[in-house]
Amino acid sequence: MTVDDSLIAFANRLADASGSVIRPFFRQPIEVAHKPGRRAFDPVTEADKGGERAIRAIIEGERPDDGILGEEYGQKQSRNGLRWVLDPVDGTRAFITGRHEWGSLIALEENETPVLGILDQPVLGERFLGVNERAVLVENGHRTPLKVRECDKIADAILCATDPSAYFDLQQQAGFARVKAATRMTRYGGDCYLFAALAMGFVDIIIEAGFNRWDVAALIPLVEGAGGIMTAWDGSDCRDGKTILACGDRRIHQHAMKLLQS
Repeated sequence: MTVDDSLIAFANRLADASGSVIRPFFRQPIEVAHKPGRRAFDPVTEADKGGERAIRAIIEGERPDDGILGEEYGQKQSRNGLRWVLDPVDGTRAFITGRHEWGSLIALEENETPVLGILDQPVLGERFLGVNERAVLVENGHRTPLKVRECDKIADAILCATDPSAYFDLQQQAGFARVKAATRMTRYGGDCYLFAALAMGFVDIIIEAGFNRWDVAALIPLVEGAGGIMTAWDGSDCRDGKTILACGDRRIHQHAMKLLQS
């Protein structure tokens, strides 16, 4: 599917609306609730909820046949094959600790295939857009094309992950350790913002696991639009978020994939 200009403009409006809700909460006293589930602490705030409500209101008012899947308010079925996948604050732990490594994720899927992805950082004024096999950074009205960097040797690669000890099981941690041992440098933390760094050409490998569809859908068009590759650890589709291997260079993707599975 080629996404037309009107849909791209609509997606940008959604990001504008979400950002206007979220921005005033950053680095301010805010109530943090725990969402019971598989993790000991899974934080959620009014920024998460309010951002998603703002987006949903626009979609339901102007595009009622589109589906919606959001982290906070669940799923509305699509009547036309299109679905918006939402995570208004991806990186809530960073958000509540006053750090910038979070973003608003907005994806458009056609028949469950991501065709547009926005990663918006409304405090920094950075908007990363992947659509129609291209990726750009929009900042202060200026558009900068994004391109991953070449890195043909894993020994030269910079590896990133959010928190392997929290998200990986013991077998996955062992696989990650093998990749880490083969790379030049490893940095932790970052959530979705790591993928922006990869698209800008500052990191080479991202390894994640234990994510959900709303954590991933917007990032696939961004990484692929910048020339990178994003799969599960075994090279299959990663839209379910269970395992994620994103690389700027396909040559180190193959090497990392073998290490993860060896």
